[in-house]
Amino acid sequence: MAMLILLLLLIFFAIIGVPLAFAIGAACVTYIETFSPNFLSMIPQRIWNGAFSELMIAMPLFMLAGELMNVGGMTERLMRFCTVLIHPINGGLGEVNVVASMIFGGISGSSVADTSALGSIEIPAMEDAGYPSGTATGITVASSTMGMIIPPSTPMIVYSMISGGSVGALFMAGAIPGVLIGITQLILVYVFSEKNHWHPKRTKLSGKEVKEAVLGGLPALILPLFIIICVSGGVCTASESAGVAVLYSLLVGFFIYHELSWKQVWEALKKSFISSSSIMLIIGFTTIFTWVLTMQGVPQIVAAFFQDLNWPRYGIALIFVIMILMIGTFIDVSPAILLLTPILLPVMHAYGFSTLQFGAMMITGLAIGLVTPPVGMCLNACNKINGMPVIEIFKHAVPYIACNVFVLIAISVYEPLTTWLPLMMGYSLN
Repeated sequence: MAMLILLLLLIFFAIIGVPLAFAIGAACVTYIETFSPNFLSMIPQRIWNGAFSELMIAMPLFMLAGELMNVGGMTERLMRFCTVLIHPINGGLGEVNVVASMIFGGISGSSVADTSALGSIEIPAMEDAGYPSGTATGITVASSTMGMIIPPSTPMIVYSMISGGSVGALFMAGAIPGVLIGITQLILVYVFSEKNHWHPKRTKLSGKEVKEAVLGGLPALILPLFIIICVSGGVCTASESAGVAVLYSLLVGFFIYHELSWKQVWEALKKSFISSSSIMLIIGFTTIFTWVLTMQGVPQIVAAFFQDLNWPRYGIALIFVIMILMIGTFIDVSPAILLLTPILLPVMHAYGFSTLQFGAMMITGLAIGLVTPPVGMCLNACNKINGMPVIEIFKHAVPYIACNVFVLIAISVYEPLTTWLPLMMGYSLN
């Protein structure tokens, strides 16, 4: 009964418009004041301990590196490089959109940043090339979901902090699912583009054009490869690689692309500070929520309930996939990870799922929530670019989101898709 009151308080504060971090905090404070007032003095310490983690240093730094690469001229050069890359298969801007999102996801670690940065260039260009506005926006938001799955991934860092899993192993666990989503979307976009004659007439690129595009895009491609190799190879920690990524972004923007100014650096710092501080607040207050759940034995109760069902492993996986998709529709990614992981991970362990597989399942499922209403952060970012209603964007994105759902089901029933690469790199599954 007490836990039901806690959940009802959380829902009430969220409905009346209280920001999620403070809704969680207010619900927990009210609950503790009512049922365990002696623990009130521990709340500040719990909030501080929740946000005070060396691992979390990587999150704002990766955000800053992505912002610096975006304002420093990377986006335009990345688009030109992808155009040259796709040209041999006679692809159009739809295919360029998907490939650019795959590469950009390895730089920013954020799907919303992908939508905002690439969408402002891709959507007008696709419309000028003959793509319907709805198709252009649908492909843009759907392909952006790879941003938080392909390493480096900001949500993977949050999940690592809660689950205790290795950041490098989790990065590797998301690599194959992210690439699979990109490949399936690429095939679907190609089929639709071919059917609707959206592919341009084949033209021969000059050697000079190819050289300029490749050399211009090469500095942007080096960054994600560097991060993946260093973190997964144990050369440096995630936080250290994030710091190097910021330095590299500054050097490229100032001395290679010559498009970065100190004013832009300041703006990137402000945006990264605001984005990361809001997540840190949520992490701090969610720590109290998780603490209350643990005191009441909720994870054990939930684990016992699912074990008593005696369902097959894949049946439990399907239930959790549906649960993650539903929750991701209403709650943003980081809060969902913080709220669900302490409750669901013990259940998944009991059914033989590794920390890596469940992490990949959760991140892939919650990525879909970014492109489904009513929250749909990527939908809202795209709405700000071209003014199309969120529901219309979602309708046009559905065929491409189906690729995400297909990959989510695949990694839920076939563990090697998430564990083979980490095991090859010498990581353990838990």
